[in-house]
Amino acid sequence: MRTAGLTMNDVWADRVLRERGVETYRYEGLAAEIGVLVESVELKHRGKEENYRPYLHMTGELRSVTPVKALPYGISQVTYSPGQGEKVDAFYEFDDQQMVVLASKGYFNSTFSVPEQIIGIEWELPATVDTLVLAPSGTEVDTPVVFTQVHNIAGLEIDLSGSGYDLTDYFTDHSKNGLQRTEAVVNERGLRARSDAINSLFSEEELDLVEQAEQIVHPATQAEPAVDGVGARLLQIEAEIAAEREQYQAERTRIPGTPENLYHERVTRALHAGEKKIAVPSEAESQKDGDDFDLGFESDLEREVRQTRSPEAPAPTFDERKREVARRAADLDFGDDEHGLGS
Repeated sequence: MRTAGLTMNDVWADRVLRERGVETYRYEGLAAEIGVLVESVELKHRGKEENYRPYLHMTGELRSVTPVKALPYGISQVTYSPGQGEKVDAFYEFDDQQMVVLASKGYFNSTFSVPEQIIGIEWELPATVDTLVLAPSGTEVDTPVVFTQVHNIAGLEIDLSGSGYDLTDYFTDHSKNGLQRTEAVVNERGLRARSDAINSLFSEEELDLVEQAEQIVHPATQAEPAVDGVGARLLQIEAEIAAEREQYQAERTRIPGTPENLYHERVTRALHAGEKKIAVPSEAESQKDGDDFDLGFESDLEREVRQTRSPEAPAPTFDERKREVARRAADLDFGDDEHGLGS
């Protein structure tokens, strides 16, 4: 027989227990199955000490209690009207084999989600209950009243062996259609991790303006092959990282104690200080030096004439130089076997 039930925390249950002369039957720790209308299911994870093991948290409303053994007066099931049953919180644990199945179905993909078909239906879950049966008064229209209490109704732990439900069968296989999305997420996280290692001084908008200016100065030729969206984005990110790296190195040279600063202060400046500066003579100095320096093409005789001549005297003419040469030749004595300059 099925009958409507009341919860043990109902005010009438306390009055029945205190009433004298009333026939009651009380049972504790009975094995039973409870019907729960599942309203929501969430995929959650344990803490770090349990290696973040996943589990399902289900919430719903108690709709029925079915004892393994029938209660007095042939009561086989106790039912509750919508809104009258207690709230149930159940936690479904996956075993190791089920974890392997979830991993093969793309558990580590971002598209992995809880199936919707397990929500909005009534589940039969194993539980332990206490019951209190109030005997009828003896009239034909009188029926027994049953009060029930489910153990751990706010923290019911279930699994495959206890409930018989293998929830991994309801999960959709995301191992193929979520592969590209997973790779994109991994690449994006890797690039972000590398770029976040350097604290950029410029915003994304400023970097975009620099890139646009470079494209204007150096436009791409039509002969270059077209780059797809992913490749263009990667090139852009590489350029941004290179710019940030140069900025980072420049900042390091200004921080005392860093290797870059020591190299800049001790090595670079010493190299610049040791360089020789070559002065370029002016035109006036070149003309002045040209009067005293003829690149070695001046003869000894001309040099002697130039040195004995006063600075104010005009330069000797060709005839004067010829007479001076003849005079000096006459003064030279070459011996008997030598010929003079005039012969």
